[in-house]
Amino acid sequence: MIRSSRLLATAAVALVLAGCGGTSSDTSRDAAGDPVSGGTATVIQITEPRSLDPAIMSNTWPFNAFLGNALYGTLMINKPETGEIEYKLAESFTTEDNGATFELRLHEGLTFSDGSPLNAEAVKFNWDRIKDPSLGSASIPEASLVSSTEVVDATTVKVTLVAPVPNYAQAVVSTSMNWIGSPAALQKGQQAFDTNPIGAGPFTVDSWTRQDRIELVRNAGYWDAPRPYLERIVLRTNTDSNQRVNTLISGGADVVIDTNWETIARARDMGYDTEVQPLNGGQYLAMNARRAPFDDVRARKAVAAALDVGAMNQSVYNGKGEVPTTLFTESSPYFVDAPLVRPDKAAAQRLFDELAAEGKKVSFTFKSFPSPESKAASESVQAQLSAFRNVEVKVQTIDHTDSSKLVATKDFEMVISSALFVDPEPRLWAVFHGDSRSNMSGIDDEQLNVALEKGRTSTNEQDRKAAYDAVQQRLTELVPGVFYTRGSPAAVLGKNVYGAVQYGNGSLLPEELWIQP
Repeated sequence: MIRSSRLLATAAVALVLAGCGGTSSDTSRDAAGDPVSGGTATVIQITEPRSLDPAIMSNTWPFNAFLGNALYGTLMINKPETGEIEYKLAESFTTEDNGATFELRLHEGLTFSDGSPLNAEAVKFNWDRIKDPSLGSASIPEASLVSSTEVVDATTVKVTLVAPVPNYAQAVVSTSMNWIGSPAALQKGQQAFDTNPIGAGPFTVDSWTRQDRIELVRNAGYWDAPRPYLERIVLRTNTDSNQRVNTLISGGADVVIDTNWETIARARDMGYDTEVQPLNGGQYLAMNARRAPFDDVRARKAVAAALDVGAMNQSVYNGKGEVPTTLFTESSPYFVDAPLVRPDKAAAQRLFDELAAEGKKVSFTFKSFPSPESKAASESVQAQLSAFRNVEVKVQTIDHTDSSKLVATKDFEMVISSALFVDPEPRLWAVFHGDSRSNMSGIDDEQLNVALEKGRTSTNEQDRKAAYDAVQQRLTELVPGVFYTRGSPAAVLGKNVYGAVQYGNGSLLPEELWIQP
């Protein structure tokens, strides 16, 4: 086993993530000094996993990213500010043919927590099985870009893609492909694996009491000593943002993983360190172009022009949220200072009247998740549109567990979804390309598809920027949805807790956390 210094969502996930509703600079570490080993941290997550199988878990912050990182470590991570790849369990991930094939090379001597080798065979086994539809992995869209995997030697895997994707490392980083479980343990079946999951991460499972807590203990054989710094982690679940932060404030937790701009601001105002990873895109009101009324672009444009996203921000986040006026943030190399939608109430009413005169009155149901944020968003839309003639909105609350069914059936008119990303690949293609199973809006536009494909396959930044300029222009014309808030991948730290480091879609690294006695 080696000792070394540190190097570096699908539609269902996007739906639930959206329903949950600055940079990750870690300046606190500099102020506190060097990391200290020891201690137990109580961490509150948002959702409990249905399984500890790495293929089934989701590598996004509101779900099980923190737990997945704890049990399995990471092959690689990216820097939130730039998207630059840093290697961890992997030593390199390179292409010499512009993304048609890649070579993944592991560090030598890696082992799972039971002492068995983490080698190229293990990577191949994990990546191949993610594509099995019976598993229901959220990472199938990204894993399906791989045509074949071939073991070259003990530490090297050759990866051949269906079509060239020069930036494919970003797909690995943001999905469960970044986590490798023991093939021998996984082959024993889900029940056995959940009882004794075997990975190569900084922590192992000591106990799991469902609907209560997961207790993790330091992996003494972790490859990247002296990490992890904590001896134990007690992982608890609470779906209510206010309750999560209140528990931290009262001393019942050391770290809270959160999604709500309002409670994040409250914690920050009280002096708690809140690390929020900046992401492009955001959460949006997906309008289903496969069926009436949104199969007519005028209906989509009318709703977009009628809604005041600033008022939504006030209703949902008490004005504390970050409203996305553009697809990319100003710090992105793909930023274009052109709004995705232009509110115009007079134009909206003209379109509503025009459609009604043709027998196409805009009437739809907004399917909302039960979280406070989702309910507030749906109620804001309903209230705002009630001020217009010839439009009717009903709200139907559905359970989070129905998200996978919704993705499969596309049985909705409006629902909250998300397109959150550091690098636009692979998320933008997955959300808006006509061939993608994660395309909730149902937009299938030739010009948009071509631009997304160029953005995916271009090998230089100038061509990529031109492609994503075209993507933004076409999205403005097609209006597949209304972006109303940026994502808020947040970690709120207790006042003696340091080392919050995030990557991908707000994925928090447990091995970096430490407590000042």
